[in-house]
Amino acid sequence: MIEVEGLTKKFGNITAVDNISFKVEKGEVVGFLGPNGAGKTTTMRILTCFLPADSGKCRIAGYDIVNQSVEVRKELGYLPENTPLYQDMSVEGFLKYVAEIRGFKGAEQKNRIEKMIDICGLENVVKMDISELSKGYRQRVGLAQAMIHDPQILILDEPTSGLDPNQIIEIRSLIKNIGKEKTIILSTHILSEAEATCGRVIIIDRGKLIADGSLDKVRALSAGENIHRIKIRGDRAEIENQLKSLPGAKEFKLTAEEKGLFSYEIYAEQDMDLGEEIFRTAVRNNFVLSELYRERRTLEDVFTKLTRGEA
Repeated sequence: MIEVEGLTKKFGNITAVDNISFKVEKGEVVGFLGPNGAGKTTTMRILTCFLPADSGKCRIAGYDIVNQSVEVRKELGYLPENTPLYQDMSVEGFLKYVAEIRGFKGAEQKNRIEKMIDICGLENVVKMDISELSKGYRQRVGLAQAMIHDPQILILDEPTSGLDPNQIIEIRSLIKNIGKEKTIILSTHILSEAEATCGRVIIIDRGKLIADGSLDKVRALSAGENIHRIKIRGDRAEIENQLKSLPGAKEFKLTAEEKGLFSYEIYAEQDMDLGEEIFRTAVRNNFVLSELYRERRTLEDVFTKLTRGEA
C-alpha cells in the first residue's frame, strides 16, 4: 500500500529525511517512531503530498505522489499533529463541509456523516461547536474528517498528543478498531502507544531509518542480554552445578543470598526462553523455586539505545 524508496528532504543545510526506504503492506498498523526532530512529520507531509521531496520515490496504493497526487489524496486520510478544525462550526456542520469538499451529496453524504459519527463516538457532541469540545473529542472529529471518504490508508501524526490518560486510552482503542479495516501509519514518540496499537515499528533518528520490523524483532536489536531471574533454595553447590548444565545458558551469577535463599541471574542465548527447563531442573533436584521470570526488553529500552547510538 505504501512504497518509499530513497526519500530525502533538506531544509538549507539540515537534512530532515535522509535517503529512507520502507514498505507498508495492506492491513498493517505501523508505528513510525523517533525523538522530536527525527523527521517523522516531514516524512508524513511528503507522503500526503503537502511537501515535495528533494529526491526519492513514493507510491501510495500504486499511485505516484508527484505525478498522481490527486489519486493519492483519494486513497488516504491524514490527521496532522495539530488538528486543523474550524472552531466556529458545529461537529455536524464541519463534517458536512468536509464531505462536500470530497464531492459527496444527498443521501451518500448523509450516510457517510452518520457512519463517522458512529465510528468515532461523536453522538453526544454532534450539535456542539468545535470550540466547546475537549481535546479528546477534537481528535475524534479530526479522525472523522480523515476517514469520511473511506480511504484505504490513514496517516496519523501524533494522534494522542496533549491528551489526558483517559483520552489517550479512548483514542488508542478507536485506532485499534479502525486498524482492523485500514492500513495505518501512526507517528509517535510515546513508545507505550506504539506497543499498544501497532504490530510493527519503524524507527528514524536524525533523518535516517535505524530499525524496521515487528515489535519482537525490534526489541531483539537491543544490546541488552536475555536474562532469567530466579530465587531458589537448596544446596548452593548443587544448584550451581545444575545451572552450568542448562542448555542455552551462557553464564549465571549470584546476586543475593538470604537465609539459604539464593538469587541468580541466568544469561541465555538470544531469544531462548529457559523457563520450562529451569522449572524441570528444580523439580528433578528437589530445589524450592520461589521466583522465576524472564526479563523482557521493552521498546523503550531499544529506542533509547538506538537513538543514542548505544546498540
